[in-house]
Amino acid sequence: MSDKLPPHSPSRRRFVSAAAAAVAAGSLSQLAFAETNQAITEVVPATGSDKTAIRALRVHVPESQLVDLRRRIKATRWPDRETVTDNSQGVPLAMIQELARHWSTDYDWRKCEAKLNSLPNFVTEIDGLDIHFIHVRSKHENAMPLVVTHGWPGSVIEQFKIIGPLTNPTAYGARASDAFHLVIPSLPGYGFSGKPTTTGWGPERTARAWVVLMKRLGYEKFAAQGGDLGGIVCNVMGKQAPPELLGIHVNFPATLPPEIVKALQAGDPPPANLSADEKHAYEQLSSAAMKRRAYALEMGTRPQTLTGLSDSPVGLASWLLDHGDGYEQPAAALTSAVFGHPVNGESAGDLTRNDVLDDITLYWLTNTGISAARFYWESHFNFLAAADVSVPAAISVFPRENYQAPRSWTERAYHNLIYYNRLDKGGHFAAWEQPQLFTEEVRAGLRPLRT
Repeated sequence: MSDKLPPHSPSRRRFVSAAAAAVAAGSLSQLAFAETNQAITEVVPATGSDKTAIRALRVHVPESQLVDLRRRIKATRWPDRETVTDNSQGVPLAMIQELARHWSTDYDWRKCEAKLNSLPNFVTEIDGLDIHFIHVRSKHENAMPLVVTHGWPGSVIEQFKIIGPLTNPTAYGARASDAFHLVIPSLPGYGFSGKPTTTGWGPERTARAWVVLMKRLGYEKFAAQGGDLGGIVCNVMGKQAPPELLGIHVNFPATLPPEIVKALQAGDPPPANLSADEKHAYEQLSSAAMKRRAYALEMGTRPQTLTGLSDSPVGLASWLLDHGDGYEQPAAALTSAVFGHPVNGESAGDLTRNDVLDDITLYWLTNTGISAARFYWESHFNFLAAADVSVPAAISVFPRENYQAPRSWTERAYHNLIYYNRLDKGGHFAAWEQPQLFTEEVRAGLRPLRT
């Protein structure tokens, strides 16, 4: 029997039709893939071959990418519900499903895009890598130049609410003498900054790049601020102590004395000679080490394994949400923001569900889940070990931070401590959660440098 089909048989027509459909589907699939990888920014080209040129950047995400995002969210295959009634197994199913529901139906990226484009965005090449930054100059005379660095799982979006109060303090009831010129860069591999294609872009190289950036913008003297990874970069800048650096303000301080680091690594109970504040900090750190640091271990050792962060928006969202404060993981403010009301009596402060989704969506659209994770792989020291910084340093301790740094430890780690304050509200995402308190802390902490 021949295996060839007659030229006009129904079977042959069905075969040809199916083959054509398969080819068409393949073409459409390739087209969709190409569209979802279109550039989402427009950058003014440099004139000539000047790699140090500062180029304006504008954000515009093709609609096809937003359609694809919603399609992927709706196609999520969900896991079983956790077998506990708390968050001890990770991001609760109800939390991520509520976020996904809002993300796929009610969330509007264009509002975030408009906010981004209302700010002066730029790109410049430093040490072979494009660095994105927002640069807002104050109208006030004698404003202090300040570089503000975000953390993980954050981005420049974390800083939106503090830009106005810091650059234009008189519009917010503060003094003109507290004004700042703000430079807010995206860390290497984050947001609209370039993704390193070789190793070496860790906190040390980033700290040096920020000095180049500030000098390139014409600032001969400046201060630095940061929380989370941004605090780590600030600490490194302080340790490198470039002559241009006036001082630093950190809301995620590195204060652990060597003997505390050693005891925590051994899993020992709190040493008997600790004060009440020191014992509380030790217990927070011990609990975090045992229950809330799996994400950091994976990103610090095997970031490339996290392929799902590039393939599944809900997988990416769940990974980014799984960041704790000093008491819970996900952080209480994140949980309350996602549900839109206080959870377990904890307020989200000024943090909203759309704020959280703006940040997550930026990671998705820029496909930076893994490139951002590599910053942990590039970091080769204990983030919380005593910073050993001698430049002037201001420290703000928020009550729901990963740990409340005791003043005794802080004074040992920062040898020229010009400001130390413990707040009664706010947590790990302080600029997002409590922007008014945060800006007041930055002003007060860096005010001694103005004299």
